[in-house]
Amino acid sequence: MTEDKVHTDDETAEQDSLIGGVRALLEDGQTLLGAEIAFQKARAGFVLGRVKSVLIFGVLALVLLFFTLMALVMGLLLALAPLIGPWGALAAVVLGLLALAGLCVLGAVSRVRSTLRALKGGDRAA
Repeated sequence: MTEDKVHTDDETAEQDSLIGGVRALLEDGQTLLGAEIAFQKARAGFVLGRVKSVLIFGVLALVLLFFTLMALVMGLLLALAPLIGPWGALAAVVLGLLALAGLCVLGAVSRVRSTLRALKGGDRAA
């Protein structure tokens, strides 16, 4: 009988150590998960901070580009006015800008169509 008791004591000790190991593993997993979540939150905060600054600089660049284009239009009007008159300069600049805008619209429409064809599977080389 003493052999059976020793054998069960060994099994109980082994089960206790196995259960303890599983508990320690679960605790380590929870700690690791908590650390990973905290890291990803910090990473997302860093990226959002950078995105804000990128957006601010992008908007500022677009505003400055707009004013640059307005200065170009005014410069063209002033430069062409002595050559073809103020109304001729106005017509030339407006027609030139409309032509450029039309080319941009045509380019956008063709890209949208090719994208739709690619999404439908009709165009393999988008």
